[in-house]
Amino acid sequence: MLKVTKFGGSSMADAGQYRKVRDIILSDPERKVVVVSAAGKRHSKDHKITDLLYLCHAHTQYGVPCDPVYELITSRYLEIREKLGIAVDLEEDFAELKQRLDAKQVTQDEMASRGEYFSAKLMAAFLGFKFVDAAEWVFFNIDGTVNKKKSYAALKEKMTGEGIVTPGFYGVMPNGSIRTFSRGGSDITGSLAAAALDAGVYENWTDVSGILMADPRIVENPQPISEITYDELRELAYAGANVLHEGAIFPVREKDIPLNIRNTNEPSAPGTMIKKHFETESDPDRIITGITGKKDFSIITIFKRGLTSEVGILRKILSVLERYNISVEFVPNGIDNVSLVIPTATIAPHLYTFMADLQQEVNPDNVVVQDQISIVTAVGHQMAFRPGVSGKIFAALGQADINIRMINQGPDELNIIFGVENKDFANAIRVLYNSFIK
Repeated sequence: MLKVTKFGGSSMADAGQYRKVRDIILSDPERKVVVVSAAGKRHSKDHKITDLLYLCHAHTQYGVPCDPVYELITSRYLEIREKLGIAVDLEEDFAELKQRLDAKQVTQDEMASRGEYFSAKLMAAFLGFKFVDAAEWVFFNIDGTVNKKKSYAALKEKMTGEGIVTPGFYGVMPNGSIRTFSRGGSDITGSLAAAALDAGVYENWTDVSGILMADPRIVENPQPISEITYDELRELAYAGANVLHEGAIFPVREKDIPLNIRNTNEPSAPGTMIKKHFETESDPDRIITGITGKKDFSIITIFKRGLTSEVGILRKILSVLERYNISVEFVPNGIDNVSLVIPTATIAPHLYTFMADLQQEVNPDNVVVQDQISIVTAVGHQMAFRPGVSGKIFAALGQADINIRMINQGPDELNIIFGVENKDFANAIRVLYNSFIK
């Protein structure tokens, strides 16, 4: 059974972490495909290499010398190479990149991608695996989506039975230019590789032993999740859980490939296993799988008598938002009102012009804007089969004097979403965790 493994920035931070990765790979001959991120932080005051690459490119664009920053980048990789005692020529790559950078011939995406490129070159040499550049098999369409058919076929051709190491985070556009995914996109590269090769499992190695049921910065020692479905994971990731890149779910889910989140620093821990569904529940008494959320939303409530019977009014409201390229997170509604839940940062610059356009297009009786709202989400695929879950949530929050400003539930009943004031955000998550899990 072929295993595709992806190692994040914390796993690539220094020579010691490289050794841990090598031990993990060589302990299982089925781990033949390795996807790596750029070097991450070694300690809290350190810099991620990708951040330095973005900074260096920005300096150059504004005519500011970036030599000190570039030296930080190159010395980091050369130090790893020296401590590992491997023979791989990086100096030529460094010199060529710097020359093109000074001549302003390097795009921001290409510059940002070099962290993964250098990591993969080092790791391939350290493992004795073949280096395969992501630009040789991750192909984007002109609209920025991945051409899966072409990408999958290209990676299959690269597999000759030996192990390979490939950079995450980037691919190539039809015109040959480098394009990156959004930050954290190495997760997507690993998922694409697993789907391309019909892997038995996609292992995503990071610095935590799986997914936790709540944010450890809010809840002390939250329990890990041993099993979770792809649907639940997508809900948690979308709602704010810092699990893995949202786009990494789709390629493996399409081919029903299990995804296992593991800890490089604790390789014996089983981590979290993610599948489409599980034959038997590991914890049949578990109602809620995880609790997460995000802060700083605005709720715009539009009141108009007879709103629900007015054909096309919701389309009119949303079309006004579309003019400003603003998407809506949730749309709870009543008989004569509808609410738009939108990240404050996206609506704030356009709020007054949006209100003016709304008045002209819809002619509402009243519009009320509430800021400083947090959205808290409880996720669990068994909630639909347990009566009284919503009542228990609201009772627990009421006893803690937390006022609920908005309630919404998806038709698949995988989640219960509610809005609270920003000041109550952390306490709301703790109250739910203590009520349902602890």
